[in-house]
Amino acid sequence: MKFRVVCRKLYDYVRYDLKEIAFPSSLPDPPHIKKRPKLTWHDRWCILKEATRLYGASWVRDIGPDLRPNDYKKNAEDEEEPSNGKPGSDNGKKGNSSEPSVLEDLAVAARGGAETLKPALRRIYMTRASTYTEAMKNFVETYQEGLKDQLQEKAADGNGGRQQPQQGEEAASKPPPPPPPPSS
Repeated sequence: MKFRVVCRKLYDYVRYDLKEIAFPSSLPDPPHIKKRPKLTWHDRWCILKEATRLYGASWVRDIGPDLRPNDYKKNAEDEEEPSNGKPGSDNGKKGNSSEPSVLEDLAVAARGGAETLKPALRRIYMTRASTYTEAMKNFVETYQEGLKDQLQEKAADGNGGRQQPQQGEEAASKPPPPPPPPSS
């Protein structure tokens, strides 16, 4: 009798408890919640289409409406067409160039994955670094020119009419006075 009870308890443990330990079930829904009916294949297809459309719209919203892939083809076709025989007219377009902008380049690279994004980011980094370097060189050159101008003005003022020296210059140009003689 005891052996039978032990076997039964072992069987119940494996059948109910072990299954619950290995693969726990979630808590049951509260009684007021209605279960959703299963979706048909047509409903699933409609949901997938709508989700895809919304995802594509989010890309356009985040990056800008002018970055749709077909726009590159349209821009290339528009550039090939003559501009009404007028050499200076651009049909109302602002600054169209053959190269995509940095934002467009990043958008296309981001869609391509990490392998295409790395070179684009490296290119942007190098462009920023060279721009920063050029700006620093320009700053140093202008600073040196300004410093030379100031020194030349001081030298011209020093040779012509002697101005009142400033407090810092006075201390540097005159030696300190000798100490007073000791009184006896």
